[in-house]
Amino acid sequence: MAKEKKDGPDYSETLFLPQTDFPMRAGLPQKEPEILARWQQIDLYGLMRKTAKGRDKFVLHDGPPYANGNIHIGHALNKILKDLVTRTHQMLGYDSNYVPGWDCHGLPIEWKIEEQYRAKGQDKDQVEINEFRKQCRDFAQHWIEVQREEFKRLGIEGDWKHPYTTMSFEAEATIARELMKFASNGTLYRGSKPVMWSVVEKTALAERAIRSG
Repeated sequence: MAKEKKDGPDYSETLFLPQTDFPMRAGLPQKEPEILARWQQIDLYGLMRKTAKGRDKFVLHDGPPYANGNIHIGHALNKILKDLVTRTHQMLGYDSNYVPGWDCHGLPIEWKIEEQYRAKGQDKDQVEINEFRKQCRDFAQHWIEVQREEFKRLGIEGDWKHPYTTMSFEAEATIARELMKFASNGTLYRGSKPVMWSVVEKTALAERAIRSG
């Protein structure tokens, strides 16, 4: 095949291409923060709630992450897929409201505080229990703030101003109140069930953690 000469016809001029202001390169590292900032500026979450008012609800019950460190790829995959689900149903005509939350109790958080003790040569048993709990609460609150910003950076849209946390006094009071309902109507009973116990940590272990571990 003969090689086309440089002074030959420019066939690109024969193509009917759309004329847009879009740049040739996406420039996502620069563009994404601008998009997220605009969503925040126009209160996208509030607009979606206003638009969907009165529609049938689509509720996604999200298992909350532990507030004990930076998010990782597992968090990203989990939240992005759920965001796709809730946004899709919003566009399908539902009131698809996502309220994020955090699990603030248990060994994953206690262990992090104990790591700090060990680094300082402290003994957990020498720390007053209420002080230990306060440090766990402060630790969890810190990571809630960090993870919230990290999830927002992923573009996850939700009610980030009003998340639910298992350590809120309201949530703990509700748990106690519901438990007392079982006690008052006679459906609360004492039975036998093995509970996995950590001799080292002197606390109960979650069965799911036992199986997966």
